[in-house]
Amino acid sequence: MQKFPNAYVITGSIASGKSTAINLLKKLGFSVIDADVIAHEQLEICKCEIVEFFGEQILDETGKIDRQKLGAIVFSDPKKLKILEQILHPKIKGEILSHAAKLECLGQVYFVDIPLFFEKQDRYTEFKNIAVIYAPKELLISRLMSRNGLNLEVAIARVELQMDIEQKREKANFVINNSGDKENLEQELEKFLRQIYG
Repeated sequence: MQKFPNAYVITGSIASGKSTAINLLKKLGFSVIDADVIAHEQLEICKCEIVEFFGEQILDETGKIDRQKLGAIVFSDPKKLKILEQILHPKIKGEILSHAAKLECLGQVYFVDIPLFFEKQDRYTEFKNIAVIYAPKELLISRLMSRNGLNLEVAIARVELQMDIEQKREKANFVINNSGDKENLEQELEKFLRQIYG
């Protein structure tokens, strides 16, 4: 028996349009557990431990962790990324499961926004309903370049840090195609919701 039958994980790849999809679901009135928001909260809660390892150069002028500075360090060094994950992920998962348990009691469909679900799948075995926001790799790269002002080389490197989008597409129970515009994504989400509700 599923522990969280009403939970649907929404995942994707960088620049696949997951945030847009999540915002549309929120507008429709669905509850969403946001792993990124929880991660940002835990970043501050675990600040001392993180600064101890990465040094004070990751702090901004107000003494908070500067996520861009920290990102620049961990995205260029897989070992450092692993250390950051070891500090944060047990706490993030605990919060996600705690929120899910509360929402499950309501007996309604809700969504769990986990950007790197498939990369961390062994950590989230409790969730069985997985939807991927899909766009082909070339489109992810071009979106990332225009959205974040990155050059081609850096954009490719960011996309390739994650599991290939085609693999994610194969592993998911549901695929929400976001290769078009926002209107197209809305139609794809409607199709997805019809699948859920039969």
